[in-house]
Amino acid sequence: MMRVVTIVGARPQFIKAAVVSRVIREAQLKQPNSISECIVHTGQHFDQNMSDVFFDELDIPKPDHHLGIGGGTHGQNTGRMIESIERVLISEKPDWVVVYGDTDSTLAGAVAAVKIHVPVAHVEAGLRSFNRRMPEEINRILTDHSSNLLFAPTDLAVANLVKEGIDPSNIKQVGDVMYDAALYYAQRATQSSDILNRLKLETKTYVLATIHRAENTDDVNRLSQILSGMASAGLPVVLPIHPRFRKRLSDFGLSISNNVQVIEPLGYLDMVMLESHAAVILTDSGGVQKEAYFHRVPCITMRDETEWVETIQAGWNTLVGADAHRIESALQSVRRPADVNLALYGHGDSGQHIIQQLIEHTVIPQV
Repeated sequence: MMRVVTIVGARPQFIKAAVVSRVIREAQLKQPNSISECIVHTGQHFDQNMSDVFFDELDIPKPDHHLGIGGGTHGQNTGRMIESIERVLISEKPDWVVVYGDTDSTLAGAVAAVKIHVPVAHVEAGLRSFNRRMPEEINRILTDHSSNLLFAPTDLAVANLVKEGIDPSNIKQVGDVMYDAALYYAQRATQSSDILNRLKLETKTYVLATIHRAENTDDVNRLSQILSGMASAGLPVVLPIHPRFRKRLSDFGLSISNNVQVIEPLGYLDMVMLESHAAVILTDSGGVQKEAYFHRVPCITMRDETEWVETIQAGWNTLVGADAHRIESALQSVRRPADVNLALYGHGDSGQHIIQQLIEHTVIPQV
């Protein structure tokens, strides 16, 4: 039996892990005792709206280990996670540790595994913003160079890894698991989410905004520019507020304009409904940029660079930094590109490819 330990800790990882976990469960039904999964939740996102609701909505098995680590600095969190994950891995003796994305949980899982010679598989490998001031960029690079299998979502991600000297035989272009999730859960969201009624929203009559990155929330000048840009929107703005953003508003003494409806963080299905029915999405999130593209909703990204350059090239995404005038201009001139059928991120079967590659690369101990 191939034993997999999955490391998660933050919202985007829950969604990605749901895709792969579902494929694992399907494989177990077809061939019992062929594969097992142990899920480790670091606790990086630890409140109910940022964590538990995703396990419930996405039918992810409850974590086998909940480490309860969160709320500290990057160094504190990563160090404590490494220590706790190492204990789990020594106990579980997996064939693979699977990590997702670019958070502190991702890096901690990779470091804990590689130090005790457990093979690491990185889902969403090869992304680069080329901004090393971003903690996520450091996490990506270090994780990629610690991994044995690198599951890249795009051809550009593959090219980035090859340029960095990673053995091409260890790199697998499998498409994007987030696209798998978007396809699989879209119908469920339509059937079960009543968020539009609750907020009294009509389709394509509002802007959906998300802000959470430290480079924006922790800089009073950038945050002030973003708030000013949102105030210029000609449509109502719906803002599920991230805990970090809420705290910085208080710390800096800033306020949000009356055209912005602030709501609590949402579960995945409610967020899918808001994304797919928005007129435009305004965000600094990497995952939301892609989700906007999956739903063919124009996106305005409040960052100076993006890992998802394909969305820029295809005309669905516009970079505006943290500049009120650029945000206002982009909101006023937003357009849907003519070509809506580009398959930038695979065909919705990334989870299947990932599990197949793990099986093919598992070393069977000699008896």
